[in-house]
Amino acid sequence: MTQNQNSPVVAALDPEITERLVTSRRGLFSSNAMKLGALASAPLLLAVASQEVFGAELPAEIVDVLKFALTLEHIEDAFYRSGLDAKGLIPAKYVDVFTNIGAHEAAHVAFLKKALGKDAFERPKLDLTAGGKYADALTNFDTYLTLSQTFEDLGVAAYKGQAANLISNGDILTAALQIHSVEARHAAQVRRIGGKKSWDGAFDEPKTKEEVLAAAKPFLA
Repeated sequence: MTQNQNSPVVAALDPEITERLVTSRRGLFSSNAMKLGALASAPLLLAVASQEVFGAELPAEIVDVLKFALTLEHIEDAFYRSGLDAKGLIPAKYVDVFTNIGAHEAAHVAFLKKALGKDAFERPKLDLTAGGKYADALTNFDTYLTLSQTFEDLGVAAYKGQAANLISNGDILTAALQIHSVEARHAAQVRRIGGKKSWDGAFDEPKTKEEVLAAAKPFLA
């Protein structure tokens, strides 16, 4: 059975990871695409395929990184869902932008949960006001925009900081780098909306797990 490289789903994927997935399990995309339907998105298809391709048992170090990433993605997913549900918070001209960002974060959560399998966890209890520090997070667009930039910049630094810990599994590393680049695009777009430069310099600095969790902790109820 040959893989249809012209499929909209397959074409939307990065060529390198497409090749890895196709050669790992011939016909895997075809069978899962049929289950999901023709309109299945690439991230959703990756989520379905990930456990089969990456394997049910992952090294403890990789599981730890994925659980760490899932915590951050849960925060972002909840943040954008809540913002889009808050009537009048997001100006009409930016609703599509944040709808798309929110859809991406939801896809990241789905992917990470599927990759983690039995080690996945549901969204923890959150406090998007960080204990009242951002009391108007869901009523003031300027505050919402500030937090959006904070979360996106944090995600970029977090994925970059953990890349070396994923080297032992090329498929997981490739997927993580795909998420990293999307988070960077989010950060650039949000910065532009806020009237800021899309970048700070020629090189971005990674953050350690401890640094990221310290920044995220106030939002974990």
